[in-house]
Amino acid sequence: MKKALLAGAALNLVFAGAAFAEITIGVAGPMTGQYASFGEQLRTGAEQAVADINAAGGVNGEMLKLSVGDDACDPKQAVAVANQFASQGVPFVAGHFCSGSSIPASQVYADEQIVQISPASTNPDFTDKRPGDGVFRVCGRDDQQGEVAGKYISDNFPDANVAIINDKTAYGKGLADETQKYYEEASGKKPALVEAYTAGEKDYTALVTKMKEAGINLLYIGGYHTEAGLMARQMREQGMDTVLMSGDALVAEEYWAITGDAGQGTLMTFSPDPRKNEAAAPVVAELEKAGKTAEGYVLYTYAAIQAWADAVKKAGSTDFDPVVTALNEGDYATVIGDLTFDDKGDVTLPGYVVYEWKDGQYDYVDGAAQ
Repeated sequence: MKKALLAGAALNLVFAGAAFAEITIGVAGPMTGQYASFGEQLRTGAEQAVADINAAGGVNGEMLKLSVGDDACDPKQAVAVANQFASQGVPFVAGHFCSGSSIPASQVYADEQIVQISPASTNPDFTDKRPGDGVFRVCGRDDQQGEVAGKYISDNFPDANVAIINDKTAYGKGLADETQKYYEEASGKKPALVEAYTAGEKDYTALVTKMKEAGINLLYIGGYHTEAGLMARQMREQGMDTVLMSGDALVAEEYWAITGDAGQGTLMTFSPDPRKNEAAAPVVAELEKAGKTAEGYVLYTYAAIQAWADAVKKAGSTDFDPVVTALNEGDYATVIGDLTFDDKGDVTLPGYVVYEWKDGQYDYVDGAAQ
């Protein structure tokens, strides 16, 4: 009888352990600092994905637990976050946001055999020079984004004096360089002004004055929404009606909070709006019910976790090699569309379209709707 009781107790412990088994995964981005609104997008998408996956029974019978890493878009801090995740034994990280964070962190993940899927890092080097085959992204690339922007400027502003500036980051400079390349190819002209600026400053009056004196009609910014928003406002304060255009780092409501009406007519490139996908509708509704937004990279983070979780189910394990194989060979239905990865770890989704900010919201520019 005693043996039977002990065996029963042991069995109960096994079942209890199975019932409460957890897999800790990571999400990393700028949770603090001037780009924290994007970190919040990543966190929101990750939290919703984990909640929905757990509500549906988890992954292979195990519940997911989320660990949040704050890299503040700083390369050294990103490496520290990656090492922290490694010490926690996480098998997967959805992150980072800034390319300048994702690229150095990827070396740690490759060394530690942690699968990394970035929802938002668009610099081509992230996958072109990836240190291992467990590095992926679910967003597009700046060579795609720059091509769309450069050709759009050439086609729609053929007589404009164009300025192309960048913030000297991996993302900003890379995007500006690609845009300039395709603008010059399409138009046969050089920009009237090419400059670099320092991110994090509050006063760009000197740069704005220089553009005013040069008669700049269109300003392309390779950089983030905080500085772009300040420049938009400061241009209007100097009486300039220059059109501002930038990339996907303007997909944050905070941009309009900075610019106010000065942001009216701002152009930007971003992937086809995932909020309009039928598959995303229940997630968008759930987020809105909770008073949250599905803007920007929220759904891309959700999709990154969806893809990894489904790959784990196919592999029957969270082990690195079988999950990587499953990601490379699978086709994954997600809130941003059906994902397949190429041999670099890039997705084969549609590229970029042009958006316009109007009255505090962004939507496809006329004629760009999908």
